[in-house]
Amino acid sequence: MTDTPYDLVIVGAGQVGATLALRLAPVFAREGRRMALVEASDAELPVYREERFDPRVVALTPASRRLYEQLGLWRQIEAERACPYRDMSVWDGEASGRIGFHADELDCDQLGHIVENSVLVRHLRQALTYQSVVDWYRPASVVGIQPPQDTGLTAITLDDGRRLSAAMVVAADGAHSSLRDIAGFAVREWPYDQKAIVTTVRTERPHGQTARQRFMRTGPLAFLPLRCRIGTTWDEHYCSIVWSADSALADELMALDERAFRERLGREFEFALGAVTEVDQRHAIALYQRHAREYVRPGIALVGDAAHSIHPLAGQGVNLGLKDVEALAAEVERALARGLPLNEFSILRRYQRQRLGDNLGMMATMEGFKRLFGSRSPAWMVLRNLGLRRVDALPLVKNTLARKAMGV
Repeated sequence: MTDTPYDLVIVGAGQVGATLALRLAPVFAREGRRMALVEASDAELPVYREERFDPRVVALTPASRRLYEQLGLWRQIEAERACPYRDMSVWDGEASGRIGFHADELDCDQLGHIVENSVLVRHLRQALTYQSVVDWYRPASVVGIQPPQDTGLTAITLDDGRRLSAAMVVAADGAHSSLRDIAGFAVREWPYDQKAIVTTVRTERPHGQTARQRFMRTGPLAFLPLRCRIGTTWDEHYCSIVWSADSALADELMALDERAFRERLGREFEFALGAVTEVDQRHAIALYQRHAREYVRPGIALVGDAAHSIHPLAGQGVNLGLKDVEALAAEVERALARGLPLNEFSILRRYQRQRLGDNLGMMATMEGFKRLFGSRSPAWMVLRNLGLRRVDALPLVKNTLARKAMGV
């Protein structure tokens, strides 16, 4: 069967893959290049209105927001539904340690935004429909890959038998990436023995545009602020919760009826927002840490969760993926400007050098936090509470850490 040739093929049209495609579309149009976007699902994304929310949300840093501003999407995303948070409160549920971050102290308008995944992906895909340089293949899955041959092109075979070839193929198909596995990338993976319970709740008191997280031995519990427009005003009594709990506890919590779960949730969160008055359908997701030993091979690169997935306790997963997008897109632009072919392996090596160390550093930090706050040792409890209080009392240190996490 004859291959359909492209300059770039991106497998996966979720947030990371679609962002990469939209980021590169203008330069591809200018250079007369073409790309293909392969997506396994052809289902339309749900539209949530008023008091209904997508249970999957992302916490976008200011750096990630700027990317969507540059792509011309942020105004529409924010107008539909994005909740800014100006403050963050984190405390040790086993003792008295606490730390707070405030936008005013960092001389910025917000610390970040909580946005529903479906809102982001829908706007990205709509924008891509206007890009003539992008060909869609959906629903379609990759079932085979042929490394670069004499032509220098990598070929992939789709489940309907069609073959696409390109100078560069990018796997952006998530933590369970089929393309990564078919291509033979080695992955280090281990379970956290925890499940993340995610849902949307309504609370007695408004969240005041504050993200809150309580650390417990059994895992962290986060209340991330949401808002919906009721008439001409924003209702700020809604939060997305991510309760990362040891697997046995998570199973116990999932088995509770709605009333019992609301009461347990409010109590475990120390009624920081009063009683939990409503709770939507709950979802439990087993948590793993995964990291590819390498992000690139000749003709192929991994981005986002296909390359790395981490514990959700700091909400940094998608922001790391968007940093991957920026780094790879910059290298592609640089190569095109210099007249280099996109199958030049130095392009991918530079991308890997930029992102591998940064991602490993964040993964190690998150692993350290999980172990520190999961410890039952009295000595560790004293140390972590002393550490929280000391850092909170040192604005220069605290704000430096915050700016690094925010990408500002």
